Amino acid sequence: MTATAKIAPEELHYGIDVTGLDPASLSDALRATIADVMMDPMRMGTWLTGFALAEQNVAMNMLRRLGGPFDSAQPFDSAQGDRGRDKRFAEPEWRENPLLAGLVEDYQARTNAALQLVDSSRLPEATRNKARFAMQLMCDAFAPSNIPWLNPGVVKEAMETGGSSLVRGLQNFLDDVASNGGYPRQVDRSGFELGKNIAATPGRIVLRNELIELIAYDPQTPQVHERPLLCSPPWINKYYIMDLAPGRSFVEWAVLQGHQVFMISYRNPDESLSHLTMDDYLRDGVLAALDAVQKITGAQQVNVAALCLGGTLATIMLAYLAAHGQGERVASMTLTNTLVDFSIPGDLGVFTDEDTIARLEQRMRERGFLNPAEMARTFDWMRSSDLIWSYVVNNWFKGKNPPAFDILAWNNDSTRMPVAMHSQYLRACYLHNAIVSPNAFTILGTPIDLGKITTPMYVLGAENDHIAPWRATYLTTQHVGGESKYVLTNSGHIAGIVNPPGGKKTWHYIKPRVQKRESADEWLETADRHNGSWWLDWGEWLEPHGGPMREPYALPEGEPAPGRYVRNENEVAAPA
Repeated sequence: MTATAKIAPEELHYGIDVTGLDPASLSDALRATIADVMMDPMRMGTWLTGFALAEQNVAMNMLRRLGGPFDSAQPFDSAQGDRGRDKRFAEPEWRENPLLAGLVEDYQARTNAALQLVDSSRLPEATRNKARFAMQLMCDAFAPSNIPWLNPGVVKEAMETGGSSLVRGLQNFLDDVASNGGYPRQVDRSGFELGKNIAATPGRIVLRNELIELIAYDPQTPQVHERPLLCSPPWINKYYIMDLAPGRSFVEWAVLQGHQVFMISYRNPDESLSHLTMDDYLRDGVLAALDAVQKITGAQQVNVAALCLGGTLATIMLAYLAAHGQGERVASMTLTNTLVDFSIPGDLGVFTDEDTIARLEQRMRERGFLNPAEMARTFDWMRSSDLIWSYVVNNWFKGKNPPAFDILAWNNDSTRMPVAMHSQYLRACYLHNAIVSPNAFTILGTPIDLGKITTPMYVLGAENDHIAPWRATYLTTQHVGGESKYVLTNSGHIAGIVNPPGGKKTWHYIKPRVQKRESADEWLETADRHNGSWWLDWGEWLEPHGGPMREPYALPEGEPAPGRYVRNENEVAAPA
């Protein structure tokens, strides 16, 4: 952001409007924050002095570079701070060319100054968070790497191709404007086919109702555990993040460990389902699936493994069952990257205040659902440097095609959310954090109390998860009444679940059980670090909960997996 510190507030507002992102009154928060600092001459003077000294240091380093041999690595890394290995400036020319190195150092100095200005505000934390998010957006947008004639990688590509890369880039830009909402494509989906190389674990559809299909996976071992495993995925995306590519599929691995696995696949709602609430998602979603699994297998108990929002709903189901004296139906619960206590909401907290939710509800009511593109863009702008601008450079400036990557292919296959359900979810969870307050949240006419849950739990968090921060996921263990085991893995919200054994850069912290009134940081201080995938640890934990081995259950006939709903074929018909 080469001019952030000097940009007038109205120019910042314009810049945010250009991005098409202002769902949380980001510009209002930014203006309020800057006005607050300017009303305090002492704070403003201190900030200006620090900024002037940083700029003076940039100028001195520039003169040293131009004056002769100079090790530019130290000031470059110092200016980079936490971004010392920023992929945007990976080309050696960013360090070796004195002018480019000075430009990057100046950019980082101005970025740091801009964010410090926001942090010095005395406004409420929610306002500061919005303002910081808005300022970071501007910083990412004005990075030197986003200026094609300054980016050495873009210039080199153009020279090596005789300018054809620029022509291809223009074509990519025009295609994206015409068919991708003006955003650069993140993935080449042409090589992925549902049922072939993603969502490919063999199975069949054994239940279909207005909201879900239930997939029963074919056993691949001579015997299976007596207690089946029901997977509860998030409804904001397609289920197959838990059944990604062969060799990287959580479901496939669980099947090969001798578990009889079932999977919920949510329908992609349209305006005809705008009336659905969380009550419907509980009754016709996880409860209907649990009923079907027990009916098909005759098992008295079922293990449940859930991810993200699917885990939130599965936890609500446990509390609901406990309130009705049926808690023993679930033998164990696995929660991966799941928020139950929303007191630490992560980056999504920027978008979940009363004003923001009210505006979102108004937009949703116009068509009866939340368009998946809106939510996808929100997630993308949270990491705009990686998820927006890197593709601008690669696709539009360098004229290259985006990579073919299974996680990104899944990420671009979002689902809609009914207006009533999504509004209820945002208000109950993010706005009021009602689930963790005993009897404050009612579903299907039943007040829930997490303290009544005695089901053993395996709770996983991911170190770099910005959607469900790991310290927030840990809090689940402090609210439920039964024993819990907490595991912390590396990576982020999605890559944390796609963690097959054999990876060389994966590790996790474990401890046999969590103590009540033990904080997340206290837990981490006494946990043991292990290299390798957490899947192996989970498999050992789940095995005794799976019960004795037996012949595989006889499954009813059904359409082959992955079914209709994952393909957005929403006709409700018999599953056979």
